[in-house]
Amino acid sequence: MFWSILVMILLVLVAWIMIDLTLGKKQHNKLVKSYEEPPIRKSDAHFFSHGDKLFDHMFKEIEKATDHIHMQFYIFRDDSIGTKMIDNLKKKSREGVTVRLMVDWIGSKISKKARKELKEAGIIFKRIHVPSFPFLFYSLNQRNHRKITVIDGKTAYIGGYNVGDEYLGRDPKMGRWRDYHLYLIGEAVGDLQKQFLMDWNKAKGESVLLNDNYFPPLMKGKLDVQIAPTNGSHIKEKMMSLLSKAKKSVLIGTPYFIPGKEMVDELISLAKKGVYVQILIPKYPDHPLVKDAAYPYLQPLIEGGVEVRQFYEGFYHSKAIIIDANIVDIGTANFDKRSFHLNYEVNCIIHNDEWIRDVKEEIEKDFYESSEKITLDHIEKRTLFEKTKEKFASAISPIL
Repeated sequence: MFWSILVMILLVLVAWIMIDLTLGKKQHNKLVKSYEEPPIRKSDAHFFSHGDKLFDHMFKEIEKATDHIHMQFYIFRDDSIGTKMIDNLKKKSREGVTVRLMVDWIGSKISKKARKELKEAGIIFKRIHVPSFPFLFYSLNQRNHRKITVIDGKTAYIGGYNVGDEYLGRDPKMGRWRDYHLYLIGEAVGDLQKQFLMDWNKAKGESVLLNDNYFPPLMKGKLDVQIAPTNGSHIKEKMMSLLSKAKKSVLIGTPYFIPGKEMVDELISLAKKGVYVQILIPKYPDHPLVKDAAYPYLQPLIEGGVEVRQFYEGFYHSKAIIIDANIVDIGTANFDKRSFHLNYEVNCIIHNDEWIRDVKEEIEKDFYESSEKITLDHIEKRTLFEKTKEKFASAISPIL
């Protein structure tokens, strides 16, 4: 009797989850607007590939703030670097600067004590994407994966770094952490400010009007820059659009590579046309099964002429696409189904041969000097256990 009841409860729970996920996705798709090409803004950008340099730069910019600091991260821990960030924000808030800090409900690890300190210092704190009914499991599975910081509406940051000691290579298990981030000045800052405020107003609590105070006049920079936010849709379309422009080369760096058949076919098609396609993923994953879920796509890509390598000097968390050395896409979106269909992301696309040349050289160091090639022999010689994990990972790949 007991086992019959237990089985019945499990069946009901599974049915509820499946119905919830299906209807939740349908509801989400109804609310998604049709894809629009992001406007091109004239801006300047500085590229960061080391966490210490990024946060040192960010702390100096925070110190200069006179009106407001708007900060959004997927992961924010109150560890060493997180505490230092909180201390900097508290100092500016007590000086009269308006500070808004927003984090993802699942990704953040900020203690009750730290949240109390934020409130006492006058910092307005929000969690976004808190699970809710009627689609509890679907909302639980969604993430706001954006990382945006805007200071006085004049300067901004966007990229792959979160706030946590591991992002500075201080986690002995993960070792060196490789990531990319951008500092922007100019017109594109307004687009990041707008996206932050839209997310802020979507979360419960204080709403903010999009007034002129947050959108000061901005100087034109030298680069053509597009800010491309996506809400669980359209990122794949944007990436496909970028890939279609490739004539000579494509370099993709991503920590999670679960692209789906359509994207794999596009990459193989490019390789067969003579485009040199390169993919860089981490050798040592930070989440279970994500590397296993990549293997079904690696074999056809390698057979199709795509060069795939794995970064072995720590963990590779960078998200970048370089097209023909004249277009670069750096942001928060991974090359996987979760970013394509679930996560709320934001990417920065820059068009400028001269600026991209130095960035490409830096990224290629990771590809050639800190990685090793994945071969068909490597794939075929995996153990039975590893191949079994691949089957299971493939089945649940849309939510990894």
